[in-house]
Amino acid sequence: MFLGIDVGTSCVKAVITAETGEVLAQNSSDLTVSRPRPLWSEQTPADWVDAAHKAVLGIDGTLRAGVRAIGLAGQMHGATLLGSDDRPLRPAILWNDGRSFAECAEIEAAEPRSREITGNIAMPGFTAPKLAWVRKHEPDVFAATRSVLLPKDYVRLALTGEKASDMSDSAGTLWLDVAARAWSADMLAATGLDEGHMPRLHEGPEVTGVLRDDVARNWGMDRVPVVAGAGDNAAGALGVGVLGDGQGMLSLGTSGVIFVANAAFRPNPAQAVHAFCHALPGIWHQMSVHLSAASCIDWAARACNVPGPAEFFALAEQAGAASGDELFLPYLSGERTPHNDPHIRAAFLGLGNESTTARMAAAVLEGVAFAHADGIDALRSAGTRIDELCVIGGGSRSAHWGRILSSVLGVRLVYLQGGEVGPALGGARLAQMAATGAAAVDVCTRPPVRAVIEPDADLAARLEPKRTRFRAAYAAISAIKE
Repeated sequence: MFLGIDVGTSCVKAVITAETGEVLAQNSSDLTVSRPRPLWSEQTPADWVDAAHKAVLGIDGTLRAGVRAIGLAGQMHGATLLGSDDRPLRPAILWNDGRSFAECAEIEAAEPRSREITGNIAMPGFTAPKLAWVRKHEPDVFAATRSVLLPKDYVRLALTGEKASDMSDSAGTLWLDVAARAWSADMLAATGLDEGHMPRLHEGPEVTGVLRDDVARNWGMDRVPVVAGAGDNAAGALGVGVLGDGQGMLSLGTSGVIFVANAAFRPNPAQAVHAFCHALPGIWHQMSVHLSAASCIDWAARACNVPGPAEFFALAEQAGAASGDELFLPYLSGERTPHNDPHIRAAFLGLGNESTTARMAAAVLEGVAFAHADGIDALRSAGTRIDELCVIGGGSRSAHWGRILSSVLGVRLVYLQGGEVGPALGGARLAQMAATGAAAVDVCTRPPVRAVIEPDADLAARLEPKRTRFRAAYAAISAIKE
């Protein structure tokens, strides 16, 4: 059996799989995010470790005892700054933190080849600008920094004592030469760092260490190997068998991602498309990234006093798509693709006396779909053909939302059994590859299909005028933002 651990933003999830690929058990432990100032988003690194222990220990001990290897996945980009004693010097700055916009321009000025080296435009969500911000605003913390780790890699340090990372997660730091799959001395120098501050690099299925004795005893398992793993999106893609050139995935988690695997490195930084390493050797991927997806459902449900996401989806379906003039811009934490705009914020527009909670719920689902349509347009402008996407994440539970998304994006959506398991499944699959020596094509297979949604041309036509208003609304609100 194999254990996958996903260090997410809202929770840490653990899954155990059989050699057949079947998910035998899963459990999660919740996390909270601190937002002490506008644009800031932070977590306490120790909370990730505590939640990982709780998630794993919540699984039956008999299954834990049979685990042969562990794979890690996790939220990308988070900056965990460690001192000489390997303890965090400050709270971790997360992927959806927007404070370092000015530092992005400074990095690109300091290293004019930045986009050529990394294949990406500098964005506040990436790790390097966060360090540039700390260097400027918290110089004592920066001077004391001896290591910088990503969230899942801090958990790895706690579990194994090793400082290591994988290519897919490290590609999101803005310190990696993504084509060469190696740290870039020039990009590190642009933020006052060198390779000594970085963890060792590994491909996803490579072993990075073994469980510490005390952790193994606590978890009731042998000192099994821990593999490099993957960033959450690459891990999620492996969980649904997306590794061949042109295969794609739509992830509807806290954030939303359209992910396409590539046999070669195909950057398109001009439109804020992400071009990263995949979790397997010799494969890359492109992504459009939207900072708020299912998180919009959670927020709107709370704001409208709706008990939860299931009831919110039901209200939206009751109203029907394109049922009213209400419009929602889903920029709760800013936006990446295609705008690279950390300052834009969400808005409801077109509300009137006739507006109802149900129609507002419908507008939220439509607004998130319109944002993803902007992203898929950016991917297509780079020459990427996208006809079909596998759907994962909590948002995959709503078929009604799927019909809206399929129609607006113009793609077939494929829903897979266990698709909601997410990145932890990919972590377990990488662990299986390490423990058994099996090939990726044999382990990272597509789960059985449970549903397929085809684009509805009539629905797309009814939604198109609202999408036109959506794009105009972004431009108008962007012009008046603080």
